[in-house]
Amino acid sequence: MAPEERRAALIAATIPLLHEHGLDVSTRQIAEAAGVAEGTIFGVFENKNSLVVCSVVKALDPQPTIDALAAIDRHAPLRDRLTAAAELVHTRFAEHAQLMAAIRKLIFADESSGDARLRMASSRERVQAALADVIRPDAALLRRSPGAVARMLLLFCGAHTYGPFGDPDGFNAEEAVSLLLDGLLKRQDDNRGAQSTC
Repeated sequence: MAPEERRAALIAATIPLLHEHGLDVSTRQIAEAAGVAEGTIFGVFENKNSLVVCSVVKALDPQPTIDALAAIDRHAPLRDRLTAAAELVHTRFAEHAQLMAAIRKLIFADESSGDARLRMASSRERVQAALADVIRPDAALLRRSPGAVARMLLLFCGAHTYGPFGDPDGFNAEEAVSLLLDGLLKRQDDNRGAQSTC
């Protein structure tokens, strides 16, 4: 097996173990799951942390979420589009909550993980841009830009999943969207007030 194939196989074996054990996963467990000798890991990765970082970055690849956001019907009402998008974002966050905790401990505390930090930042930007694209057809109805609304929805979903007051199992996309939109939609009396003079 070529080195790149070994790397890919080890990453694929590591991802489910990270979901199960977090950073406590051992190289022995990884090797057993991959069906290789433990020393094989160190033939293609510098150390366990290097393998774990590559595995987390792969597991958190935003492309499936971006593709699902792109598939939302742009002709549907804004509220329906955002509800579908909120469900997708929440599902992504909830599925990867343990990995996100691991990434904070490992990547952001390790100075040698600069490339991984840049990739994670790029992933966040790509998801935000895809979400903004879902909102964009109704940009004229909103007080804030599609990008700002997307960022607020991501913050709400993230706080609901990871925050101390969150309840991932009790997440309700319709309520989240109502909270967001009903505070951001322009009201007709806003326009009348702007036109009146005192």
